[in-house]
Amino acid sequence: SLPKQGQGNPNVGAWGDSITPGVNAVAVSADLVSLGLTRGTKVKIEGLRNEYVVLDRMPAKWKKRIDIYMGIDVKAARAWGKREVNIYWAVPDESKP
Repeated sequence: SLPKQGQGNPNVGAWGDSITPGVNAVAVSADLVSLGLTRGTKVKIEGLRNEYVVLDRMPAKWKKRIDIYMGIDVKAARAWGKREVNIYWAVPDESKP
């Protein structure tokens, strides 16, 4: 996170979660939230080993997008770049208590 990113504190997600280097987090566009990618949802991203957790939301203008948090490693973020990937998550079974 860089100071110019986000609204206010770049280390706090839209739901108030602390997002600091070492946390495997993603931000999601609003349309993905409506598909079940809500706060705390664990996701697997094609091409990456680790599991990530939804801890932030993106501005309303974005559709079908995620933003992978890479801490302060600008070089890694630029190396990853912008790409199309498949993401996988389990939709919670709301019939279970």
